[in-house]
Amino acid sequence: MWRDIVSTISIISGLLILTLAVYGMLKMPDIYTRLHAASKAAFLGILPFLLAASLSGEPATITRSLLIALFLLLTTPVSAHVIGQTAYLASKRVETAELIDNIEQERPNA
Repeated sequence: MWRDIVSTISIISGLLILTLAVYGMLKMPDIYTRLHAASKAAFLGILPFLLAASLSGEPATITRSLLIALFLLLTTPVSAHVIGQTAYLASKRVETAELIDNIEQERPNA
């Protein structure tokens, strides 16, 4: 009974977080802020689904959920960094009004 309630709450919260990630991807002005929305919110949105899956109580499912969470924890920041670095090297400008690119003079010629 309690597992069903916790699973339902986890799935709903995961859906809400992923919905916010999609909204952030659509509304953010440049690739750098979109990247933040995609990487952080998407990772946090997957965790409740893994929690709901691990509440089944089966050791194989719990192990897989932990391995998936560990894999995402290790690969999400790395992939976000590589995408951000590639965008920077491709001279994608920061379009957010409050941010200033202090490394403009060090940017390689594209």
